Amino acid sequence: MNMRVLLCDDEIHILRAAEFKLKRAGCDVRTAGDGEEGWEVILGWLPDIVITDCQMPRLDGLGLVRRIREEPATRDLPILMLTAKGFELSPEELLANWNVAALIAKPFSPRELLETVKRVLTEPQPSNPEPSCASSVGNLW
Repeated sequence: MNMRVLLCDDEIHILRAAEFKLKRAGCDVRTAGDGEEGWEVILGWLPDIVITDCQMPRLDGLGLVRRIREEPATRDLPILMLTAKGFELSPEELLANWNVAALIAKPFSPRELLETVKRVLTEPQPSNPEPSCASSVGNLW
């Protein structure tokens, strides 16, 4: 089974670099240029993990996280948040208030992104102690 990853970012170079690295690692990747488009992808193609930028047009990353957490079918979906340096979000606040698994500051290396995805998907989740995609995480390496 392939790991299904949704990447949401309005910066095309970030989308393409992350998509390339994740696909080379064996992931099934979909991309979205903003939170609205990302939400539409989620509704039609439930990913195993969402990686979203914080600052995007139409619907920002926190707005997307809010929608994900309010919907019972997506409430427990692991989420990684990307932020630009200088945009202040504390990892503690994101975990406590939004249940965001990890915060990655831009610029980041694609390898760092892969390592974070692997860590998040292999750590037991509170409501899902055995992630459905854990068997495919080995394909990342």
